This record gives sequence, structure tokens and C-alpha cells, in this order.
Amino acid sequence: MGVVSVITSVHAPAAHHLADAYRSLRAQVLPTGWDWQWVIQEDGESAAVAGAVPDDPRVSFGQGRRGGAGVTRTLSLARAEGAYVKVLDADDMLTPGTLARDIEVLERNADIGWTTCRVLDLLPDGSLVGFDRDPPDGPLQPGAVLRHWRAHNYRAPVVPGTLCARRELVLAAGGWMALPASEDTGLLIALDAVSRGWFTAEVGLHYRKWQGQSTQLPAHTLPVEWDARMAVIEARARALAATGWRYGPGGSAP
Repeated sequence: MGVVSVITSVHAPAAHHLADAYRSLRAQVLPTGWDWQWVIQEDGESAAVAGAVPDDPRVSFGQGRRGGAGVTRTLSLARAEGAYVKVLDADDMLTPGTLARDIEVLERNADIGWTTCRVLDLLPDGSLVGFDRDPPDGPLQPGAVLRHWRAHNYRAPVVPGTLCARRELVLAAGGWMALPASEDTGLLIALDAVSRGWFTAEVGLHYRKWQGQSTQLPAHTLPVEWDARMAVIEARARALAATGWRYGPGGSAP
């Protein structure tokens, strides 16, 4: 049986959103012979999160000392059983068909290492708002995300929170970056440096906007830390590209 491991990092303030994320997972209809595994890792150890984890044999739950989303997601890889890993933030929701579309792209294209998809922001009033400058549906060549990100004031052309990637490729890239934020962008751009990706134009995620999320905190955009995060993300991607390694059939080794 094929398995896609859905990885969720969660901290106590977002525990109450897990129920919506779970409902979105249960609504997924996967190709014949496939199932999902939900790997939830708490950034900390709280009764609030433990009590919100659903009783489902497909759910694997872990807790540990705080280290940020990058650390918790990377720890989750130890329990991820699937050939593919899919990111799902605790406060977001997959749309119907998302996992099936990710699986179909990766099963059909052996040289594609990762996928992303269109996102709609879910605002506090319940309305959905989209982005009007998504890339076309289809493949993204190595380096395309980095070039766009660098040229557009560090805004990626695709949303890292929709990433679905081959587990072996995520491991080869070192997992999520050990950064206080932007760790998901760091992984996306690292994968972009060594492999072709794919953008699916169908909406695959509802990205919840709420006051408690980390990207809304003032520290997220403090210049000193921001500049350092962007610099190390770019440096890692360029160093990976410089090795000459490319993922996929016929890919070169460093």
C-alpha cells in the first residue's frame, strides 16, 4: 500500500484548530491502494495539544522540548512511513482532492521531486481570498523559485505550506532549516536547487489568517533576524546547486 505522510507541527495556542485540519484529512479520497498517515509533533509538551489529537490509528503523535516548527517537522520524519511527505500546518485545511493530485503528479513524473499548489487565504470573517499571480500549472525548473524569490523581495512564487515532496529528497536536503521562522521557505528553495518541482493550479489549501499565528508577530519581520534568515536560505540553496547534484533519473551526483 502506498502512504503519504502528512506532517503537522503544532503548539498549544493552535491546538483547537487541529479538529478542522483532521476533518480536511478525512475528506481526502486517495487513489486505490493509498492511504494517509498524520504525523503530529508538538513543539512542547502540553495537555491542550494532547487532548486535541484524534483517536485514529493513522495518527502518530509526539511531544518534546520546544525548538520551533523546523525542529518539530524534522523530528516528525523519524515517524513518517510514506514515500511522500506533505506539509499541513495545524491551523490550515486541505481542500478535497489535494492529496490525490499530489500523488498523481509524483507517481507520473519520476523526475519531479516536489509539488505545490494554489492557496486561498481564510480570513477571520470566513471569506476566502486568492493570489492573482500564481505560476502556470505544470513543472517548475530547478532554480526558478530561488530566482523569483530573490527578485521579488523574498516572496516565493509558490506557498511552502503546500509542499508535498519525496521523503528521500527531504532527507537528502537536511529537512527543515534550523531557523526561528521561514524554515519552510528554506526547505522549498533547497529542493528547488536540486530538482524539478510542480505547481498545481487547483486550490489545495485554505490558509487560515488569525491573530495567534507566528507570522503575525512583530518579531517575524525584525530587520536583523529577517536579513540573516534570508541570507542563510539563499546561501544554502546556492551551495546545493553548486555541487552539481540533480535529483531524478539520470541526475548527476556531486
